Amino acid sequence: MTDYFERYHCQMALPGFGKSAQQLLQKARVLIVGAGGLGCPAAQYLAAAGIGTICIADDDTVAESNLHRQLLYTPQDLGLLKAEVASKKLQQQNPSANLISYPFRITASNIMELIAEVDLVIEGTDNFETKYLLNDACVLSGRPLIYGAIYQYEGQMSIWNVLQQDGSYSPNYRDAFPDAEKAQVPNCAKGGVIPTLAGIVGCMQANEAIKYFTGAEELLAGKLWMINARDGSTRIIHLKKRPDVKITELPVTVATISFTDLQQASNHQLIDVRTKKEHEHFNIGGKNIPLDELSDHLDGLSFSGPVICYCASGSRSAIAVRLIKEHFPDVTVYSLKGGIEKIIT
Repeated sequence: MTDYFERYHCQMALPGFGKSAQQLLQKARVLIVGAGGLGCPAAQYLAAAGIGTICIADDDTVAESNLHRQLLYTPQDLGLLKAEVASKKLQQQNPSANLISYPFRITASNIMELIAEVDLVIEGTDNFETKYLLNDACVLSGRPLIYGAIYQYEGQMSIWNVLQQDGSYSPNYRDAFPDAEKAQVPNCAKGGVIPTLAGIVGCMQANEAIKYFTGAEELLAGKLWMINARDGSTRIIHLKKRPDVKITELPVTVATISFTDLQQASNHQLIDVRTKKEHEHFNIGGKNIPLDELSDHLDGLSFSGPVICYCASGSRSAIAVRLIKEHFPDVTVYSLKGGIEKIIT
């Protein structure tokens, strides 16, 4: 008990916190999806604060471009699975925590089983497909979801789907961003991000989780917290439920294929959905149909085998896969995982 008291004394000394709140943290179970710029600081502070069980899901490996903002990793970790490295290091940081790693992709086929084992989900993903999947899974299972996003100098955070006193739930991601998956927003590698922003937003996510588990009244439920790291300004936007948003099932997960598997594939058709300029600069073959023009070309396309769409990072190709599947439901369509940026680097 002496070691326990010494480790958590500073937070237990907070007004209204005490031993009872610390015990609530010890019993808490959290799933963090994405062990990157947001997931790293969120996981570090939750482990340090005494969260009892932390599950980390990420199928990616550590790359050199991650190191400027993902401070759990070092050059010695390059090429290793993020979920496993993060879990190992957090276990060293707090030996009493229960760390579980899931080094695989989160999909519609496994998310409900994983969520059933935890009390709250934190997402630190960089693609709309997974954000919607996690949101819908949390709504269907009645779990709260802590959202975070960063781009260049701007970040935002909220907690979705919190049970209210009247039995209703607070707004979810689809209430705030009903059409986000149609947007073409560059990822951090292409659009850039100030590294400190990842730490700020990730820490805010951890802070919101601690507030939730200890019964704090002022949660960011129904609110979107936003920060501009360039001028230091913050603001909060109040959100409302959308009566037209009905979530009854999980969205279909876009199938992906790695570049290694692509090289071994046969009888497939490649489609580069980047711009003509990008295609001319560098490509790995296939027909070039920019995403903005794809809808106009669908009636003229025919496929005799699997289709593999690719772009720079995988975001545009994921949208292309959905468009093609809507028009050709029986065709097997893949998105190149990570895009061709992975190949170039």
